[in-house]
Amino acid sequence: MRRSPRRLLGVLAAAAAAFTLFSSASTAGAADSASAPAASVSRSASAQVLSTSTPVVFVHGYTGNASNWVTAKSVFQLNGWSGSNLFAYEYDSYGNNITNAQGLATFVNNVKAQTGASKVAIVNHSMGGLVSQYYLKVLGGNTSVSHLASIAGANHGTTYAGACLIYTTCQQMYPGSSFISQLTSGDETPGTTKYATWYSACDGIILPYTSTKLDGATNNNVACQTHIGYLTDTVVLGQIARFVAS
Repeated sequence: MRRSPRRLLGVLAAAAAAFTLFSSASTAGAADSASAPAASVSRSASAQVLSTSTPVVFVHGYTGNASNWVTAKSVFQLNGWSGSNLFAYEYDSYGNNITNAQGLATFVNNVKAQTGASKVAIVNHSMGGLVSQYYLKVLGGNTSVSHLASIAGANHGTTYAGACLIYTTCQQMYPGSSFISQLTSGDETPGTTKYATWYSACDGIILPYTSTKLDGATNNNVACQTHIGYLTDTVVLGQIARFVAS
């Protein structure tokens, strides 16, 4: 039966479209197949170095407490941690950060004894950065810490502390204080500990916001997050969990 030119053109067009679709699918399938072994190797390599058995000690900021870490603990558990390996250290926000760091040293030793681990990871927020840094650098705690993650840490101080200078902790947290000078002189990231920070221009409390960055650390610039918002930011907390597991 003779087909009309219009019908013939329609058949040819459909055939061409089908060929194009098939070729695209084949190409995509080939790309997936080619990348699959690499992805598999990458996942295998990661699985070999990831460790969710490392106890994690969370250190809150000024006026904070253990409840600040409810979301973080949930995120860490979703990433493979047992709740029995997640600990929150509490300290006196209005006292002295030297005393607070000494308390952290005792707390870490207790966690190590309880879990049998040789090292812990520390995740801190805000003024907890100063408490943690003093412990690692001045008290030699870096030998007991595998990873340090500082979230909006006041690591080089914040002018916002000018609002509470009646307290020793705030005096220590003000930029240029002798306390901060001791922490920032020389090596800011001592020992074999892996250091990382998360900071944002939208912070609003750490002023300047770049104060959080540490020389020698992996410093992560978050597009826009508020100082308190970090505590419920599951994306950032997930990044931190994966960093600690590395």
